[in-house]
Amino acid sequence: MNAVTQTQDDTARREPTLLPPVDVIEDTTGITLYADLPGVPRDKLNLRVEGDQLAIEADLVIALPQGMQPSHAEVQLSRYRRTFTLSSELDADKVSAELSQGVLRVRIPKAEHAQPRRIAVQVA
Repeated sequence: MNAVTQTQDDTARREPTLLPPVDVIEDTTGITLYADLPGVPRDKLNLRVEGDQLAIEADLVIALPQGMQPSHAEVQLSRYRRTFTLSSELDADKVSAELSQGVLRVRIPKAEHAQPRRIAVQVA
């Protein structure tokens, strides 16, 4: 089953951004996404669900000491963006997220109708 797929909106195609690496892990009760967002403070992170779309947008902030300039910078862009389409089996109203040590963890539980359930068997 594929509970989440990556998508790209029109804005993402027009503005160059960094594509953060994301691991998606599915279990019987939902999915967990782990997005690597080094250099992103909490106040520069925007996580939103619109319809069946989950969007991760963030601004990269690297603090340099006053008067210092980097002599070499491999990362030229300062914005992350990644968008996913969520399946109808996921409950987008119950998304939770936490940011720690540059890693965003997003948990999306399965909807009630998609949860595994035990069926009682009656003795005849």
